[in-house]
Order: sequence, then C-alpha cells, then structure tokens
Amino acid sequence: MPAFIMPCILTLETTCDETAAAVITDQLEVLGEVVASQEDLHQRFGGVVPEIASRAHVERILPVIDETLKQAGVTLAELDAVAVANQPGLSGSLLVGLMAAKAICFAHNLPLIAIDHLQAHIYACRIASGKNVFPCVGLIVSGGHSNLYRCETPLDFTPLGGTIDDAAGEAFDKVANMLGLGYPGGPAISRVAELGDPKRFKLPRPLVGDDDRLQFSFSGLKTAVRYALFGTGRPAMGAEANLDTQLIGDMAASFQEAVVDCLVNKSLLALQKTGYRRLCIGGGVAANTRFREAIQSATDQAGYELHIPPLKLCTDNAVMGAIAIERFRAGEFESLDLDISAGLVRIPQ
Repeated sequence: MPAFIMPCILTLETTCDETAAAVITDQLEVLGEVVASQEDLHQRFGGVVPEIASRAHVERILPVIDETLKQAGVTLAELDAVAVANQPGLSGSLLVGLMAAKAICFAHNLPLIAIDHLQAHIYACRIASGKNVFPCVGLIVSGGHSNLYRCETPLDFTPLGGTIDDAAGEAFDKVANMLGLGYPGGPAISRVAELGDPKRFKLPRPLVGDDDRLQFSFSGLKTAVRYALFGTGRPAMGAEANLDTQLIGDMAASFQEAVVDCLVNKSLLALQKTGYRRLCIGGGVAANTRFREAIQSATDQAGYELHIPPLKLCTDNAVMGAIAIERFRAGEFESLDLDISAGLVRIPQ
C-alpha cells in the first residue's frame, strides 16, 4: 500500500437504519465510502422497525464493507485500525456493526476504536470545514436526538439540554404521517412546505421564551397539529383523511416554522449561556432547507460562527466516523469485550 495513505482506518456505522462504511486516512481524506439505506423497508410502517433494521444490517454489512475497501484500493490486512459506532442507537443495529468490527480486528490483529455516534455528528462539521471547530456549542437534531452540548474538544462533550419528549425528527415523521406524506417525514414536509403559508396555523413554540431552560419539547406541538387538522376526536388520518392539497402545504409550512423557531431560539440561548462564539450542527434535521436558512440568518445577525455539514454528511454515514482518528492519535483503543450502549447520556432538565 502506498505510504501516502498511511495510516488509514475502516469506520462502520449501523446505529439505526443505514449500513455504512468508510476508509479514511489520518489526514481526513476519504478513500472510499458506501451507505446502504433502508428507507424502502420501513416506509410502509411510517418509521424504523428495530427488528427489520437489524436483519437488514446483517444482510448488508459485508457487501458494504467489501465495496468500500474496493473503492479505497486497500485490503483488510492493510488497515491500521477498525472503528465502529457502539453508542447510542438501536441495540440490534449496534450489535451488527460491533460484531463485524470485532471479527475483522480479531482476524487481522487490528486495534479496535469505539465511536460515539453523537460526537461523530458534530465532527462532521470538522470534516466539512477543513479546520478545527472546537470548542463550540453542538446541536444534534435528528429522528432520535435533539440535544445541545458544550463541546470542548472532539471527544469532550458536556450535555447542556435536550428534548424532554419527542425529538424533532420524530415529530416530523409523525406529522408527515398525519398529512399522508409518507416516510421519511422530514424531506416530505420540507418539499410541500415550499408552497404553503407558514402563517396560516398559529402553532405553539414550546419552551421558547423560557430563558432558564435549554430544553426542547415537540410532543405538544405535534398534538396541536392533530387538533388543528382533525379536532379532538379519532378521525381517519393520513391519506384516508383526504385533506386538501393547499391545507397540507399550509400545515406543513406552519409546523416546520414552529420547529425551526424552537431550534434557533435554544441554539442562540446556548451560545449566550456558554459564551462560545461557534455553533456546530449535525443530524438529519440539519439537512432541512428552512432550518439552514433560519439558523444562518440568526447567527449572522448575532455575530456567531456557524458550521453545518453538506447534506450527505447530515444523515447517518460512516465518513463522520473519522472522529476515530482523534482516538487513534491518542492511542485510545478498546479490548474485544467492548459492548454497545444503546441509551443516551442523561440530559439536564
């Protein structure tokens, strides 16, 4: 293997419903990357089914690794380490990636590196910017997470606050289901919201204005959407409701605007409370066009530095696993009895 690509690490990502792998050098050069999505498998259920996700990972993990190595032009024996996201996520999904990583490390006598999936989402900003972005306030906003962190270094995160109920991405999925827009909800709502009136429905902005709390709450907002559309009974929802096209667009735009207002408000509040001047955002909801526009405008006006990765680095991927380079340089390796940690770090209330 040519010396200029040494050392290089294979990174694996199977925390939810994407099976992904990448080969990355210590200079953060991506030699190969593959992401196998499961959207088609979960679409009819309106969300990720853990058992289906884990079985799909089992079927896809080896072909994904094989294709990634071919792209990179390296063999398993030429790697310097294998890194895998072992927290947080769906238990069955995490186990598939971890077992694959352990097997490779055992067979080829390679060091094993653990990746925190949430830290990796913020590290995507480091990869995209091409420069150090730490310290910063980190916002991770996705289907399972809506959390704020004080990020001293790539590996030193202190929770500042997070959702006390639903994550933003989960709310997008459930509202999209009410509107009959299908799964995943985020892109669907963003698309129809472009033609809608964001002022038609007066929806709540939970916890906005409460300057003592760095929490999010989207459950009540989701309920407000249901009541505005269907009242308090138990009517047919989704495609069966036969909602007017303009009403769907207006509600999508109104709901999206409410979520964006909450995210922008609490992000700015976190910057004010920490005294940091830099905000880094990761996660699937960070791909939302309206949110990107609003947070860019708000941070520009307040004089803060903003980093959001390109769209393909917002959703789950293995390139953001390049954070393993930080552990590799520090010699932070794991034994082969490494386990998963599916749950989240407790968020201050």
